[in-house]
This record gives sequence, structure tokens and C-alpha cells, in this order.
Amino acid sequence: MRGIGTIINVAAVILGGGAGMLLKGGLKERYQQILMQALGVCTIFIGISGALKGMYRIENGVLETSGTMLLIASLVLGSLLGEWIQIEKWMDHFGEWLREKAGGKNDSQFVEGFVSASLVICVGAMAIVGALEDGMRGDYSMLAAKAVLDGIIVLVFASSYGKGAVFSALPVGLWQGSITLFARFLEPVLTAQIISDLSFVGNVLIFCVGINLAFGKKFRVGNMLPALLFTGILDAVTALF
Repeated sequence: MRGIGTIINVAAVILGGGAGMLLKGGLKERYQQILMQALGVCTIFIGISGALKGMYRIENGVLETSGTMLLIASLVLGSLLGEWIQIEKWMDHFGEWLREKAGGKNDSQFVEGFVSASLVICVGAMAIVGALEDGMRGDYSMLAAKAVLDGIIVLVFASSYGKGAVFSALPVGLWQGSITLFARFLEPVLTAQIISDLSFVGNVLIFCVGINLAFGKKFRVGNMLPALLFTGILDAVTALF
């Protein structure tokens, strides 16, 4: 059944988040703080490794750089558009609405946990490629593998931030479910090069999320999300010429 990969992924996020909340209840504040810093450092290096994989390659024994101009153009244009739209503001508003509906008015970490966890598990090539495979061929193996990773990630987030991280299951379901639903239309457009570059730029955004987790909010990552849109546009234009 097409779409089962996203269902598995959402279930894993909920289960991992629930386990993390149980862990949070038994941790003192100082342990929660050090765990959050450790999560930030891990997220930073996940982002770095993915970004470097897209930026550097070895040809004839020589280390060469690629994609620098694409990265700069995508981030600059995308950040300007995102700042104009104020995407992060709307994400925060949605998080506040969820917090009220979940009865967590006194939960000061709900919104940050929701936004941070959502960004980490939604921005990445596995979400796009896995959802396409599920939609086109009913192959959910990649999303099943992603589900395991996401469950662990959200477990750690929930142990630090609480139930806000569990609600990251909503954007995961909407994002991957939409790609699966429209897979037949998207597959011809999302070439291997575009998916590779989306992963490259997406990992740079994940690095920024890690900085925010480890050192306090330094980047408005939500407002930088349109960089992914401009990555696809610039790749398409380059392919034409």
C-alpha cells in the first residue's frame, strides 16, 4: 500500500517521542541541559558531514570544491524570501496553537521543541527520495530506515524539550505524505542532481539548527527554508542552459 512508509515514520516519531518524555520525567534539569547540548553537537556534525559530502569530491586524486555558488545563491535568495514571508513567525504561531490544544500553556519549551525537531527530521534527502519511492513503486524501505533514525532523534529531543517534539510527527506526515501523493508528477522534475543539491543545502540548514541547540538561538532557520526552493529552481535553470 502506497503511503505506508510515512505511516511507519509518523508512528516511530510518536513512539520515540513518548519514550523521550518518560525519560525527561526522571531527569534533573542539569542532565536535561547537558543532553540538549550533546544533541546540538550531534546535529552540528550531522549537518557538517552531509554538507561536506555535497561540497567536496575527489577527481584524479585531487580534492575539488563544487556547489559553492549554488549554496550562496540559494541561501541568500531563500533567506530574503523567508524573512519577507516570516516563515518562522508562522511556525511559532502554529506551535503556540498546538501547545494550547495539547493543554501545555505552561510548557515554555513546547514551541522550540516542536520547531527544532520538525526541521531536523523533515529537511533531508531521505524524506524526499523515500517518499517518491513509496509513491511511485510502493517501496517504503527507505522511509522505514528513516523511521528508525527519526524515532531515536525525537526520543532525544523529547527528553530535552518535552512533548513539543512529539508533535513533529504532524509536519513529517504532511510533508512526506504530500510527496508520496504527488510522486508521479514530482519524479520527472526531481532529478538525481536536484535531490543531491537539496540534500547538500538541507544539511547546511541542519547545521544551523545544531548551532541553535548547542549555543542558543543564533539563526532563524525557519526563514531560511526557501533556500531549498531556490536550489531546485537554480538547478533547473542551469540544466536548461
